[in-house]
Amino acid sequence: MGKRNQSNHLPLQALFHATSLLSIYTTDLCSNFSIKRMEAPTFTDEEWPMVERNGTQLLTKNEPFVIHGFNTYWLMVFAVDPETRHKVSDVFSEAKEIGLNTCRTWAFNDGGWRALQVSPFNYDEEVFQGLDFVVSEARKHNIRLILPLCNNWEDYGGKSQYIKWGQSSGLDLTSDDEFFSNDTLKDYYKAFVEAVLTRKNTITNIEYKNDATILAWELINEPRCPSDPSGDILQAWIEEMAAYVKSIDQIHLVSIGLEGFYGPSTPELLELNPEEFAGVAGTDFIRNHQAPGIDLASVHIYPDTWLSHCDHDDHIKFVQKWMEQHMSDCKDRLKMPIVFSEFGISIRDDRFCSDFRELFMDTVYGAFMHSIEAGGPGGGCVLWQLFPEGAEHMDDGYAVVLAKYPSTYSLLSLQSKRLCEM
Repeated sequence: MGKRNQSNHLPLQALFHATSLLSIYTTDLCSNFSIKRMEAPTFTDEEWPMVERNGTQLLTKNEPFVIHGFNTYWLMVFAVDPETRHKVSDVFSEAKEIGLNTCRTWAFNDGGWRALQVSPFNYDEEVFQGLDFVVSEARKHNIRLILPLCNNWEDYGGKSQYIKWGQSSGLDLTSDDEFFSNDTLKDYYKAFVEAVLTRKNTITNIEYKNDATILAWELINEPRCPSDPSGDILQAWIEEMAAYVKSIDQIHLVSIGLEGFYGPSTPELLELNPEEFAGVAGTDFIRNHQAPGIDLASVHIYPDTWLSHCDHDDHIKFVQKWMEQHMSDCKDRLKMPIVFSEFGISIRDDRFCSDFRELFMDTVYGAFMHSIEAGGPGGGCVLWQLFPEGAEHMDDGYAVVLAKYPSTYSLLSLQSKRLCEM
């Protein structure tokens, strides 16, 4: 999640036949399903299996594993402060209760308040111990982690902070996109990656690169390099950094962190992008994921900010087409699992309400289930984002607080039931 293409918003449209649309993919399920705890089995340290990839599927101990996940990006910084640390445990506990099995959360904070990377090659041990706590609590609750290692956006430092560090050291840098091409900045990034991957958790005494709690590393959240619409610069960076991660950690899966925009390698698919900006963002879904060392395809879904001048029906149609094409690509061309690692609707946008957000969520889950039931690629879906009560001051408009939205609680639990019955 970060800065997105912003357009003038239309007035609120009447919600259209939400009840019938919510049932599109659920007609085969029990209508009187009652919500109950859906906890994953508890494993001992010796039994906690690594998530692995076999072609287009994810496995644990040769059994299918489907990601049913959530984003809560701020866990590390909350874990640093004893007064807020319990919120980390709260969100994992709530997630486990409704059957969620994966959390995507930042493993970076570059410069600024509670920085993990204070400056190049300089890391804050207290903040690192906060990340240790996040990993250990996830393990305690049988929650896997997807850990991005940098941000394309300014939030939590990101590539613009790397540019500032480079400028402070005397480098002549004029664009944030030079993060992807400057050798010195690439060395900064590599040093940070090594520090995280080789970190020994002070609570579990397990090195991160050997910890089965971590499902995948993500190179960077939502990379874009619009100064090079050809995509060559970003492609070279992905290939170099994927190889570097694999040189340290041959066990864990690696994802890029892309939004899923189609680029020059597939001109026939450019029309599926949400708007013109996506085709010249310097990213290329097919080409980028053909880089050696990439194990999972990553896609985001934000029709609220990607699409302008569209009504609710158009938003739902876009979601269905967007997902169907990417799942088809992963099955037939990339032959890898797909993770819709961010999807959300902001109910701060006057066009939308919580009912429409639930319709959108059900559409995402339904489309994914329909695909895997038809033999499509594995992977999963990761909601942006789940909050415990008491953290609403961090809400960006997308927060789902289960205690405040019982129907959303039911929807997420229903998806857990669907997955359990596969």
